Amino acid sequence: MRTIIGLERILEYKKIFSGKRIGLITNFTGILPDLSKDTVDVFWDNGFRVEKIFTPEHGLYGAGAGEKVEDCEHPRYHIPVISLYGEHKKPTDEDVEGLDILVYDIQDVGLRYYTYIYTMCYCLDKAAEKGIPFVVLDRPNPLGNNVIAGPRMAPQYHSFVGDYELPMRYGLTAGEMTGYYLKYTGKAACVTVVPAQNYTRDMMFSQTGLLWNVPSPSLATYEATLCYMGGCLFEATNISEGRGSSKPFLMYGAPFIDMDLLYDDVRKEWKEDSIVFRKRSFVPGFSKHQGQVCYGLEFFPVDETCDFLPLALILMRAIVRRYPEQVEFFHLEEDAPHSRLAILSGNELADAFMREEISMKEMQEAWREDARAFEDYVKDIRIYH
Repeated sequence: MRTIIGLERILEYKKIFSGKRIGLITNFTGILPDLSKDTVDVFWDNGFRVEKIFTPEHGLYGAGAGEKVEDCEHPRYHIPVISLYGEHKKPTDEDVEGLDILVYDIQDVGLRYYTYIYTMCYCLDKAAEKGIPFVVLDRPNPLGNNVIAGPRMAPQYHSFVGDYELPMRYGLTAGEMTGYYLKYTGKAACVTVVPAQNYTRDMMFSQTGLLWNVPSPSLATYEATLCYMGGCLFEATNISEGRGSSKPFLMYGAPFIDMDLLYDDVRKEWKEDSIVFRKRSFVPGFSKHQGQVCYGLEFFPVDETCDFLPLALILMRAIVRRYPEQVEFFHLEEDAPHSRLAILSGNELADAFMREEISMKEMQEAWREDARAFEDYVKDIRIYH
């Protein structure tokens, strides 16, 4: 039985929307499961008055990662489209002036460094400031809500790619995330979650019966999303994470790597059969090493319950061991006090692992402690059981 998403249920909640001037937070992922209408169309076709559209990273149409997005006008309805990934990331007082309600409908991936949830929380924060009701049209977490994994974000490393002491894989839907945000910050807001139906917290994407709704240009497949858990950490280095290739986040490499040696090094440390890999060269069309042949590995998650994070760090350390002079680690901003790896991973453990100061076993035990603490904290805000 297919999962029914919140967008399909808006007529059940029409009293909330009728006669209201609506600010709609959405993008290209806001669409019905049969792909026939996007969220804006659904609202207009049902007589609900959308006054403004707010968009997150990638904008309304799918701009590249990290690219600044400008305000524009909706081509059909000629209403303002306000970018929350341009001059500012939180709506201004002027942006929400005249609105009676804010509605959020975006497909997320359930990983802490994905920026959509921060756009949602910043909008919720503005709604709380102004006393504007906030509605989430919920959608499934494609990675399921049963698995919590990876380190929690240490507060001193917070940024727009990680905040609120979330684990890397936090096991909440966007609707549940509003409950976590309000509990974590102690703020009060009028929030309504239109929940998904035929959905439980142990369901992975393949069990929802839904078509893959591409959440951003580099996560074109569900398999890429599975490997984005951990694979995103390569954005802290000059090693390509496959952006600009046919398989972003499924291929990793650089021009200076000997892929035969790398394959042997990783094979010695990775014994599980949930993810298989092969030697692979590729040429990125953009991003790191554009136009150059990168030598490395290609990964195939064959079990959707797999955890790519430890394998990603094993791969990264294997490359660091072989090529300490060629591997570069970036900072989020020039002269920033913390490495980009620490900011993306949530603390200094990944850096310590690269320096071989701690073992994978020690790091995984710390992750498990974080996961247990987080699971206990979110018990009372869960919608799906």
